[in-house]
Amino acid sequence: MLVVEDHPLFREGLAAVIDLDETFSVVAQAGSGENALTEADRTTPDLVVMDLGLPGLSGIETSRRLLRAHPDIKIVIMTMSESDDDLLAAVRAGARGYLLKGAPREEVLHALHTVGQGGAVFGHHVAERLCGLFAALGSAPASKAFPTLTAREREILDLLAGGLSYRQIAQRLFVVDKTVRNHVGSIFAKLQVHDRAAAIVRARDAGLGSTAE
Repeated sequence: MLVVEDHPLFREGLAAVIDLDETFSVVAQAGSGENALTEADRTTPDLVVMDLGLPGLSGIETSRRLLRAHPDIKIVIMTMSESDDDLLAAVRAGARGYLLKGAPREEVLHALHTVGQGGAVFGHHVAERLCGLFAALGSAPASKAFPTLTAREREILDLLAGGLSYRQIAQRLFVVDKTVRNHVGSIFAKLQVHDRAAAIVRARDAGLGSTAE
């Protein structure tokens, strides 16, 4: 198993708890997405516990890349985030489980056993939210895929995903560049991504980017 978490104390504590279960063996730990990709190539783990709020490459993008390189890996997200956007993004990225940090040890181990055996675990409250979100998305336009964004932020994200530069977006919306950059900063924070490329990936996965032309 590979444990990916940027806070050393939490990562080491979680690894110690997992190692107490004779079913599992933590073969590597990583404090960033980039390091996780390297360690996965080196150790080829069957199961990955992944944080979302990683420095550099986000947990969502790291999960996506891990599964492209190692399709048989099973990923369980463990995060502080209760954001609907993060939950949907994790599922779209291929996560088999989504747990909130602070979950009891028994719940964590149960989730890992279930996912390791080919199942999926999303906790009771998370599962209810997930069902509601997918039901809503089935009848909602793609522009509503990120409910925490304002209408203007969704519009800017759509244009970003369509390949427009900040200056082109400013010209399109009749605002100054600084206004666009301020909105983009807010978008990054809400989507928990660290750069434009990661935001564009999230947006295109949700069907945005087709109205820029």
